[in-house]
Amino acid sequence: MKRLSVCIVLSIFFTFSVLGQSAIELGDKREIFVDKFLIEELKGVEIIKHTPKDEGAVLLFDHPWEGNFSGYSTIIKDGGLYRAYYRGVREAGKDGNENEVTCYAESKDGIHWEKPKLGLFEINGTKENNIILANAAPVTHNFSPFLDTNPNVDKNQKYKALGGTSKTGLIAYVSADGIRWRKLKEDAVFKNGVFDSQNVAFWSESENQYVCYFRIWSDGGFSEYKGYRTVGRTTSKDFVNWTEPVKMTFGNTPMEHLYTQQTSPYFRAPHIYVAIGGRFMPGRQVLTEEQAKSFNVDPGYFKDCSDAVFMTSRGGSVYDRIFMEAFIRPGIGLDNWVSRSNYPALNVVQTGPEEMSIYVNQDYAQPTAHLHRYSLRIDGFASLSAPYKGGEFVTKPFTFSGDELEINYSTSAAGEIKFEIQDQDGKPIPGYTLEDSQVIIGNEISRIVSWKDSGNLKKLNSKIVRLRVYMKDADLFSIRFK
Repeated sequence: MKRLSVCIVLSIFFTFSVLGQSAIELGDKREIFVDKFLIEELKGVEIIKHTPKDEGAVLLFDHPWEGNFSGYSTIIKDGGLYRAYYRGVREAGKDGNENEVTCYAESKDGIHWEKPKLGLFEINGTKENNIILANAAPVTHNFSPFLDTNPNVDKNQKYKALGGTSKTGLIAYVSADGIRWRKLKEDAVFKNGVFDSQNVAFWSESENQYVCYFRIWSDGGFSEYKGYRTVGRTTSKDFVNWTEPVKMTFGNTPMEHLYTQQTSPYFRAPHIYVAIGGRFMPGRQVLTEEQAKSFNVDPGYFKDCSDAVFMTSRGGSVYDRIFMEAFIRPGIGLDNWVSRSNYPALNVVQTGPEEMSIYVNQDYAQPTAHLHRYSLRIDGFASLSAPYKGGEFVTKPFTFSGDELEINYSTSAAGEIKFEIQDQDGKPIPGYTLEDSQVIIGNEISRIVSWKDSGNLKKLNSKIVRLRVYMKDADLFSIRFK
């Protein structure tokens, strides 16, 4: 009897060991293919990144209190309203100087923007301006707000923000409406960093805490300017008390200057953080002095260049840099090749049924400084892609909850995708084999996969399974059991 009890205990332990160590718990979460988290084997299929489409300038920094050095932009979608926040300053100056203000614009579609006359602060002898924060240096140097999605958030603190420099640390602000702001507390809530960039925070649904990604330097601990511009991370349960920071790592990749990182939860898969940051190449000069003068570029801002890079994280201290190539290259024209141009705004937002948008600061240090919009298909940062000759991939073992498998995909007229569900040992489950699979052809954001007998997967809920997917001249952007 004692021996039987031991066997039962060992059996239970083995079951939980398999679930805990070998099986990924997908639940009903969407998975986008921006890393190899779910992938065990690729045969003739590869993960490719997609290039955002340039949709043109959408917001000019043309008011007297805005100008050449406007930047550190944030885009927030709150229901049907899009809000843009950015630093306003026309002349170059020391970080955190009194001339810096925080400006605001809004849009109903993310494409056409207006600058409301808010009447909150008098600047240049008038209150008819779009300024939401002034006379608050150095917070206005890099004021970075977010919409707090904490289910227990105080409605008077629906919006939160951080701003500040190494002298002050990060000072917390809160707002009920995203326009009228007040300090959460007088002193800085976090001081252990350099902060000479846009320091971003958000509520993490998957980690159940606030997360902040901030500027440090690679060889300077958390307080010295040595080495490469890079990223630190800290967390908090209450937005006031923050943990000891950690340095972010980037896998087996070369160090590069990351001027901004713009880490935020992807709105369709918030457990995956998307970081579309600015890569800075100091001393990599493209313009001559004469060319810089012809564009009215500030003399101190044409001897470097920069572009946008794409990274992801699933929490903790690790970024996945599966793509080292630029996500958004500088555009045609010398005006795009000046220092600190091409820095992406914080957040990716949906701007249509099949479209999402990324915003990028361009023409920095020039009178034509503005915000540009780029578009991608929904979930379309990257995809699993197969050529005409075909290929397949197999996932790691996982469990899921849900009745249907939804996919975001695209094929050519000659292409196709087929799905097989296997058990944890890789054996096809009867009724869900490749031979039973519907042959999927088309281009849709949402398509339900089916097999000969049924598309209902309820009987497989909580069982350890794998997917084997055959693809020909096709891209798979995301999957979700729902």
